[in-house]
Amino acid sequence: VQLQASGGGSVQAGGSLRLSCVASGNRISVMGWYRQPVGKQRELVATISRSGTATNYADSVKGRFIISRTGYENTIYLQMNNLQPQDTGVYYCLATTNTMNWGQGTQVTVSS
Repeated sequence: VQLQASGGGSVQAGGSLRLSCVASGNRISVMGWYRQPVGKQRELVATISRSGTATNYADSVKGRFIISRTGYENTIYLQMNNLQPQDTGVYYCLATTNTMNWGQGTQVTVSS
């Protein structure tokens, strides 16, 4: 499985960004986003089922971030609204098969 993520960048607090991730491979099921702030462990942001009907969010992003998935492609998006400085970090795309497969990471920086 290969993943290509894009859409990171720098914004001021209250701004928005949209991340995209395209996965190529077979038997991809759950996909999602994790992030890793500097000096901290990687943490869950959001996941979405293969059908796109089931989603899961970290409490810290509920009501601000929306994960979505195209119906026929292994492409997911993360719409991030009302970004805050604590959202800063490297965002990693995840695609699960019988293992967890990670993308290369994209930097999101939110300034106050």
